[in-house]
Amino acid sequence: MTTPPALVNKVWNYAHVLRDDGVSYGDYVEQITCVLFLKMDQERHDHLGEVSRIPAEWRWAALKDKEGDELELQYRHTLEALAREPGLLRTIFRKAQNKIQDPAKLRRLVVMIDGETWIGLDVDVKGEIYEGLLEKNAQEVKSGAGQYFTPRPLIRAMVEVVDSAPGLTTCDPACGTGGFLLAAYEHMKIKERDREVLRRLREQAFTGVDIVDGVVRLCAMNLYLHGIGGDESPVHQGDALISAGTRRFEMVLTNPPFGKKSSYTVVGEDGDIERESQIYEREDFIATTSNKQLNFLQHVMSILATDGRAAVVLPDNVRFEGGAGEKVRRRLMRAFDFHTLLRLPTGIFYRPGVKANVLFFDKKPASETPWTRRVWIYGFRTNQSFTLKQRPLRREDLDDFVACYKPGNRQLREESERFRAFSYDELVARDKANLDIFWLKDESLEDADSLPAPEVLAAEIIENLEAALEQFRSVAAALQRAD
Repeated sequence: MTTPPALVNKVWNYAHVLRDDGVSYGDYVEQITCVLFLKMDQERHDHLGEVSRIPAEWRWAALKDKEGDELELQYRHTLEALAREPGLLRTIFRKAQNKIQDPAKLRRLVVMIDGETWIGLDVDVKGEIYEGLLEKNAQEVKSGAGQYFTPRPLIRAMVEVVDSAPGLTTCDPACGTGGFLLAAYEHMKIKERDREVLRRLREQAFTGVDIVDGVVRLCAMNLYLHGIGGDESPVHQGDALISAGTRRFEMVLTNPPFGKKSSYTVVGEDGDIERESQIYEREDFIATTSNKQLNFLQHVMSILATDGRAAVVLPDNVRFEGGAGEKVRRRLMRAFDFHTLLRLPTGIFYRPGVKANVLFFDKKPASETPWTRRVWIYGFRTNQSFTLKQRPLRREDLDDFVACYKPGNRQLREESERFRAFSYDELVARDKANLDIFWLKDESLEDADSLPAPEVLAAEIIENLEAALEQFRSVAAALQRAD
């Protein structure tokens, strides 16, 4: 049997052939997803006696032996038909298109997938193969896929310290390819051996949302190959910021999309409308802003159940931005137990120069007194150097943070060189409740040769200019209304 790494390389190497025909790496993974689902559905029917979810005319058996234009026509009609089916089928095939215009190359892909008996592979092996494809796709930075792929070592450490118990309802409102949901499931699975509990866990505990159709397809397939989900897909396409919905979750793990501005403004209870078009109204939000990270943070605060836990990856500006940022930070410290902040190093994300943090907080019942007593800050960024290829982030790089965090025993925490505690009173007394706090001596500041790469500096400059332009447009719009 082909080993997982060899199989990943086999299917990925074909991407280079298709690249010459203008098929992007992201489009190739989309085709792999659709074709592989058809093959596995047929195998479940043939070898396990399961009822196929797919009408007979669109199954693998109706596709695999066709060639030439007949194959291309059958494949295209299959994608269109299955996009109209309910449940998981609609999620997998929604807006899917055949991007391989050469029938001979499409035939080669079909033969390659048909050459393996996927149902005979262990669930973890199938998941490993697909995760390998997703990671290779994310490494192709120019394709843009990296923005949906959070480093798996970081995800595993976050899930470990949050220490989710089996059965906790878990949501990722910006789920990307499903890394957080998968890691939470694996963590829960280790603790639970009851088969019925595990079945309910797989079918009912996890919810994901993403605004991009193609990414939802990848996530749904990723979860499916790991054995998560039932007839209905655990993930769906949509804009999570439109509404908090009616369901509340005991755990929220997410890494919202990076970027300092959005084309939409979310109007909160302060009613300070900056733009007259493209707005959402969210009465559950305390602040009005077009900063999508602040809006995602407010959204997580809303969908979290009382006594629920959250871990959210957010960029640096959330720690110190004034206006809406200050309002959100003060509410977070007052109404929630915001207990831990992890400052992440650069070089670990596929987008160059990203400066990010992880905020850990618990939702508490309404109270007259602030729930946050102390915020513990772990300075992982200072004097750390990572790159995607030469020195990628590994899980063991976060061992000290996990040890300092004291999962399940936070009351036993102790300060260390990188781990410091700051009281609620001293934090809210800071100008704008600024959380841009550091204490370690940064050796790189003494070395001019250690400046970020030019492309990193350029990306940061562009992002800051875009954010500034957004603010200028808001001011101009306000002045026009005043006239």
